[in-house]
Amino acid sequence: MEIISKKIDGANAEIKAVISQDEVNANVEKIAKQLSKTANIQGFRKGKVPLAIIKKQYGQKLVEDAEAEALREVLNKGLDELNIENSSLIGEPTISEFNKSEDKIEVTVKVAMRPEIALDGYEDLVPDFEKPEVTDEEVNERIAELAKNVAPMVDVEEDRGLENGDTAVFDFEGSVDGELFEGGSAKDFSLEIGSGQFIPGFEEQMVGMKKGEEKVLKVTFPENYGSDKLAGKDAEFKVNLHKIQKKGEAEVNDELAKKLLPGDENASVEELKKQVKLQIENEKLAKLYNEKLKPELLEIFVEKLTFDLPEFVVEQEIDMAVNKKASTMKEEEINELRENKEKLEELRESFREEAQKSVRATFIIDALAQAQGVKVDENEVMQTIYFEAMQTGQDPQKAYEYYKDAGYLPAIQMSMVEDRVLSGLLNAKIEKEA
Repeated sequence: MEIISKKIDGANAEIKAVISQDEVNANVEKIAKQLSKTANIQGFRKGKVPLAIIKKQYGQKLVEDAEAEALREVLNKGLDELNIENSSLIGEPTISEFNKSEDKIEVTVKVAMRPEIALDGYEDLVPDFEKPEVTDEEVNERIAELAKNVAPMVDVEEDRGLENGDTAVFDFEGSVDGELFEGGSAKDFSLEIGSGQFIPGFEEQMVGMKKGEEKVLKVTFPENYGSDKLAGKDAEFKVNLHKIQKKGEAEVNDELAKKLLPGDENASVEELKKQVKLQIENEKLAKLYNEKLKPELLEIFVEKLTFDLPEFVVEQEIDMAVNKKASTMKEEEINELRENKEKLEELRESFREEAQKSVRATFIIDALAQAQGVKVDENEVMQTIYFEAMQTGQDPQKAYEYYKDAGYLPAIQMSMVEDRVLSGLLNAKIEKEA
């Protein structure tokens, strides 16, 4: 067996070999002997099957297994020559050439390795930035909003019509074609007018109603309404308005602070201001991080940290970009790409630079995560998906199963790692400057 191994660069290597037919035949004999000891073939005792019968029974499968064993030997010897550990390999080795003749097999195997990234001084690449400031005016405005939210509802005593922003307390009874429908009636129901909680036209027709007034509202259920029995149907609602209410005044004092800071023994207006200021500051910082600093920081790392990339990983990234592009193309455009290899190659090359940046960013985040000891386990991914599903009213378990079945969990996990790594670097910069 002749083997020539070489490293193309820091992330790619190539192993060329010539396997003689004698070596393949020797492997066939060895595998056949092993099978003769374990094979169950009718008419022969186990372990006593002649080699000629084994070869006849398994035929081409023996040859294929023998060639596969020879290829494994090529790979193992090639990696030993190159001093490459199996643990440093990325993905499966690929056979780029396989030429078989009567007396030999000429083969070329390409392997990809995890690139080594020099991270010396990476903290110094984090750019300077100013921590967002929070004014007293912003704090007072936020507290006023919070006070309004917890303020009690009070009855409007003046004789006036219902206005947008008021809360109406009323009975209603809905019918379609003169017949009441399930879930279409309620007593002393509270509704903020203008909130859009009811179907279109309902709240608008209540504007101007006075206490004690009865009115029949005519509306049409939307075509995409949740109930098939009501979707697109004309309906009437008999409404009886009992009260008009609005938010009362909530004084900003220590009692309000205790309501807004439950369980805090030191709850006071001053403590409330501190907590609200911190909350606004964190909101501003998160916005600054997500919209500006984290993308800029990753771009800096991609530009400054140079290293060789595994070819097949870049090609996979290009494949995904091409497939995504194809999903937006017309059938005739896709057919043209199938028939014109040069045009397809031109399209692929148009994505190469972005693909290389994306792959480089992925390896950089992975290396930084290892350097900082950042990990995100599957349980954390599950909790994140559950929380977001509950926030949007989805079934958490179904949402998790959807992402799992679609193969999105690794991408979500990587995104969480990236967020934690970059946020950690930016937070460290703030602490250093403090």
